[in-house]
Amino acid sequence: QLMESGGGLVQPGGSLKLSCHASGFAFSAINMNWIRQRPGKELEWVAGIGPNERVWYTGSVQGRYFISRDNAKSMLYLELENLEVSDTAIYYCALPGVGWPNRGQGTQVTVSS
Repeated sequence: QLMESGGGLVQPGGSLKLSCHASGFAFSAINMNWIRQRPGKELEWVAGIGPNERVWYTGSVQGRYFISRDNAKSMLYLELENLEVSDTAIYYCALPGVGWPNRGQGTQVTVSS
């Protein structure tokens, strides 16, 4: 099970930190991901982190988003900085898989002035 939290309404240029609590599987051994769905768009991959904490980002968030994990707490995090209106989306944490079938319920991030 995956459960996200931390979303909200923020002004352009603002910051948020999203959290995801994982349970029911060997969290520390699995690549974890953040994905998002912007209004009217399909799911898109945003960032990933390996068990050894190697990280990957999609180009549009490089330098603004920072993914991390705490294996002892089975927690995944995503820090969002310098937010833009185009970052408005529902953000999900997800296990690897075509179509991202194993994801949480999502947390809404709205960037608006």
